[in-house]
Amino acid sequence: MRILIIGAGAIGGYFGGRLLQAGQDVTFLVRARRALQLERSGLRIQSPRGDLTLHDPATVQAEHLRTHFDLIVLSCKAYDLDDVIRDMAPAVGPQSAILPLLNGMRHLDALDAAFGRQRVLGGQCMIAATLDADGVIVHLNDTHHLVFGERDGEHSDRARRIAEAFVSAQVDVRASSQIIHEMWEKWVFLTTLASGTCLMRAPIGAILAAPSGKAVIEGLLEACLGVSRSAGYAPRAAFLERTRDILTTAGSTLTASMLRDIENGSRIEADHIVGDMLQRRVEAGLESPGASLLSVAYSHLKAYEARRAEAAGKAA
Repeated sequence: MRILIIGAGAIGGYFGGRLLQAGQDVTFLVRARRALQLERSGLRIQSPRGDLTLHDPATVQAEHLRTHFDLIVLSCKAYDLDDVIRDMAPAVGPQSAILPLLNGMRHLDALDAAFGRQRVLGGQCMIAATLDADGVIVHLNDTHHLVFGERDGEHSDRARRIAEAFVSAQVDVRASSQIIHEMWEKWVFLTTLASGTCLMRAPIGAILAAPSGKAVIEGLLEACLGVSRSAGYAPRAAFLERTRDILTTAGSTLTASMLRDIENGSRIEADHIVGDMLQRRVEAGLESPGASLLSVAYSHLKAYEARRAEAAGKAA
């Protein structure tokens, strides 16, 4: 199976590196700067699961992409999705499977429109990793879990072959017959976490220690749960128990990666994670715009984006 990994950053570089280490046929679609870095220093991973350096991994830049691939793995940020769709188009053939590892749901509509629903799987990953200043992928814990599946729940031959490839790379992988349900559950959790920690500029433990802090977190969670129920994907009991435990743990240092991006002055996925959840809530008739904690959190994120854009304009 010929595999194209979109990007060689923290997520794509990690999973692509593990696949390449296992002898899979892997190529990375990267920009010129990252291609040069990989040529000079190799693909480097520091991980509790074992450090790895792969010298001169196969890379291609968008303008030179000519051939089709069996599997295309997307691990980009949502704000880069339009560019990625354009760049990867020459790699998508009649039998190509596209496995996106983005959070939320909006990307599925965009990929379906560009390449056809039959090519697009559901998927998500659980891993804490970052790319340091030297281009090294730093795996921050020992979790590297990937869940994917056909969106209609079918146990297909291509899903079996994809799972086998990741198993060969010793990745904790699971093919799910309920992948969309699982993606909705993760989106509910992430939207609650991002909305709460970004709005309050604090980790969960500090929010819970504040007056009405627990009520803020619970209100955000209920707003998101209403959307998922309306869409026909009511979160299951085990998910709700686990999520409520995580979001109400006194002293917890947990924050959303979106808060870390804000603190670093980086771009954020406000529209894809929080904005899309809010829009679906409005479309479902659950509220009018501006009436909930979720809308306040989204406005807060958009104000950050406006200030960031203004600062960038002044610096130009």
